[in-house]
Amino acid sequence: MALRTLTNIFHELTICGNPQIYQQVIRNGMITSWFHTSSILGGVNKFRNPDKYTVKPIGFNKTGGRDHTGRIRTHGRGGGRKQCYRMMWFKRTGPTEGAPLEEKVIKILYDPNRTAKIALIAGGNHKRYITATVNMKPGDIIKTSGHIGRIAVSAYEGDAHPLGALPIGTLVNSVEIFPGHGATIARAAGTCCQIVRKAGGQVIVQMPSKQQISVSERCMVTVGRVSNPDHNKLILGKAGALRNLGWRPQSGWWQRKGGWAGRKIRPLPPIKVYLDPKRKGTHIDL
Repeated sequence: MALRTLTNIFHELTICGNPQIYQQVIRNGMITSWFHTSSILGGVNKFRNPDKYTVKPIGFNKTGGRDHTGRIRTHGRGGGRKQCYRMMWFKRTGPTEGAPLEEKVIKILYDPNRTAKIALIAGGNHKRYITATVNMKPGDIIKTSGHIGRIAVSAYEGDAHPLGALPIGTLVNSVEIFPGHGATIARAAGTCCQIVRKAGGQVIVQMPSKQQISVSERCMVTVGRVSNPDHNKLILGKAGALRNLGWRPQSGWWQRKGGWAGRKIRPLPPIKVYLDPKRKGTHIDL
């Protein structure tokens, strides 16, 4: 942007009657020597997001393992086939009072950017992409509610409710850490969490890694298990298949690891507590 601005300024000098200054600067290469073309300065602009949510596939640039500063953070990434991004709707919010929001599943789709399948749902005057569950199929009616009642609800697979409204032992996915921030846990193919217990406005949830976390009872979750549970059994068959996914081959001499690299049985870490920022004086009995 700065290079383009300077070019326009020097172009205006020629209009003002000073073409000698413009030609001298270009001949000496001052414009190109003032700026470095390193990727560290430019960063990576991955997505070309529209101004509002859309269900149309969006083109995006491959990062090659680089973060927003342009430095490589994940090695071994690069190449791969061209893909389009589908904007997911991870903030499933419903009315806190009255009848729940009902939406219809239009179709189940394959998403090249995630291991699970996605579902196109429609309700009212909008369409959205959400993570599909195992038994979700076109034509299903899913409900979204933010109400927490005295009695636990009997939710069906694909419905979205707060953690405090579901009974203990329910399998859930797309779990929020903070209310209204969107789902961040259990979004991969075949994963799910389980509600262990409730205490003082908090809900203890056991993640797929068997570690337990404590989040607010107002955090929204989706009932059921994420679709495509056989993803980990997929056999690629050749090295080119992994290259198409954007993974480059490892370099160096491969050496077999010794016994020090065997399986270690370690105790699970303690429960990590995520307190609700809007609820003051929350008491937790872990």
